Amino acid sequence: MLIFVSLAVLILDQVSKYLVKSHLAEFESIPIILNVFHLTYVNNSGAAFSLLRGRTSFFIIVTLLAMFLAVYFYFRVEKKWVLLRLGIALAIGGALGNLIDRVRFGQVVDFFDFRIWPVFNIADCAVVVGVLLICWQLLRMDMADDKEKVK
Repeated sequence: MLIFVSLAVLILDQVSKYLVKSHLAEFESIPIILNVFHLTYVNNSGAAFSLLRGRTSFFIIVTLLAMFLAVYFYFRVEKKWVLLRLGIALAIGGALGNLIDRVRFGQVVDFFDFRIWPVFNIADCAVVVGVLLICWQLLRMDMADDKEKVK
């Protein structure tokens, strides 16, 4: 599952970014639902919400460390914890997608623009959904442990 999910996220992310870069000029915006959802091409040299702009080397190192730790934990998680393993695979695929951008361009290509939130991309979605699945599964595992202790 790790390779399939991570690779699927990576391919979707990189193809979408290629299409955006090849069809839009930076800061160009195409309304999909006027004033609600636009495709807007922006480059982000920072992290979420453009924090720590220009710290590309820092983000590359942190991402590599996080990915190595995630792969390590993926193989230590029992196969029955499917959501946890899926979450790790999604997060790795998303992290790899943005890592490739940082290495190639020194910044990340973003394009989903909901006008009330900073512009983001498929890799960002995968990381967020992955982390949510990891948290959800860890909470469920913790609750199962508590029920066992009560018995």
